[in-house]
Amino acid sequence: MLKSIYLTLCFSGFAVLTHAQQLAFPGAEGFGRFATGGRGGTIYHVTNLNDTGEGSFRDAVSKADRTVVFDLGGVIKIKEGILVAPKVTIAGQTAPGNGIVIYGNKVGFSTNDIVRYMRFRGSITMPRGACTVVADNATDVIFDHVTVEWGRWDNFHIKGTTNITLQYCLIGEPIDPQRFGALFEDPHNVTVHHCLWIDNHSRNPKAKAGIEFVNNVIYNWGVNGLVGGHSGADHFQDVIGNYFIAGPNSGHAFLGMFTSTDHVYHKGNYVDMDKDGVLNGRRVSDSDFVSKKVKPAILVDSNSVKGATLMKEPNFKGNVKIDEAVIAYQKVMKEAGASINRDAVDTRIIGYLKTIGKEGKIFKTEADAGGQGEMAAGTAPKDTDGDGIADDWEISHKLDPKKGSDAQVIGKDGYSNLERYLNELANKGIKK
Repeated sequence: MLKSIYLTLCFSGFAVLTHAQQLAFPGAEGFGRFATGGRGGTIYHVTNLNDTGEGSFRDAVSKADRTVVFDLGGVIKIKEGILVAPKVTIAGQTAPGNGIVIYGNKVGFSTNDIVRYMRFRGSITMPRGACTVVADNATDVIFDHVTVEWGRWDNFHIKGTTNITLQYCLIGEPIDPQRFGALFEDPHNVTVHHCLWIDNHSRNPKAKAGIEFVNNVIYNWGVNGLVGGHSGADHFQDVIGNYFIAGPNSGHAFLGMFTSTDHVYHKGNYVDMDKDGVLNGRRVSDSDFVSKKVKPAILVDSNSVKGATLMKEPNFKGNVKIDEAVIAYQKVMKEAGASINRDAVDTRIIGYLKTIGKEGKIFKTEADAGGQGEMAAGTAPKDTDGDGIADDWEISHKLDPKKGSDAQVIGKDGYSNLERYLNELANKGIKK
């Protein structure tokens, strides 16, 4: 059987233990932190950059209970959209070279998916209303260090989803016709923390949701930065420790379209409108969340004002360790997106952020932005038994590199040997 065909593991008498409330991985935070992904399932090696067929990414994510690893880096060009099955872990941190890009069309996600260190980029060739990443009607999903770009309507769309986390993600450079960051449409229990929202004309995101929005950086918005739900239904937003930094395309509205049905708790946010290359913003105040034509809002528990309804206490208990806004900026600059080895596109975008207002651009097409170049495939470490763990790691941890069943043995920390290996690879990418 070829290595690219997923390996069905023989457990050889070892039971896969279930740990209640086990984190998806160490460092997972927010409402989606307990996603299980492909824990205890099979391993599939992506062995080529083909759109379809054996060894392809499309085939890898087509069935549930899988952990997907990559034997090469590069650009996977897809003609049609892909729907990832439930209970799948996509371990982008395993890709050698400069990592993996899924380019050309949308990718949708299901329940209990874990996605780490991946890049998803749409294209002007997608249908007019297409988004690059979609996570609708799902439960327990976490995106960690993921890049999402070049969506035609929004980069990211979430609707009717419960318990989802976006952490250390880069969401930027959407393209025509709409060039928006993300629409969160009536999901419940959403955490977005330490993400970079950059070069989006609006919707950074549109928070029509119950959301914790913590320690994000919003840079070079166009007409609007963070957008309220502004609908007849009630929405609840905790906006904490974020930094809004105007860029060359930015108008004045770093906050926009908040109405009385938006129940906002805010604390420790800053905005820098100077575009002078120095991070020296002011603290965001109550009055920023209400209409400029009325007096600043009085803090209330349930009574609404013109603009947001401002809350005295957070709407949610808090599922994220909170940094000061300036520390969040530093962390986001170092880690946002698939940052183990940033490719040319993300390196360029992070370069805009470093100028603190002087550079950045909202593009119409990916070609205008420089397009998607080729990437080196790199060389994956030797994995004799095909269990997703490099031989040298198995030897150093006193495992048998010829015995695939030891990959799924659970340790005292609640993680399998495979998960422990994947977590160590990810930790190497975290810049101290």
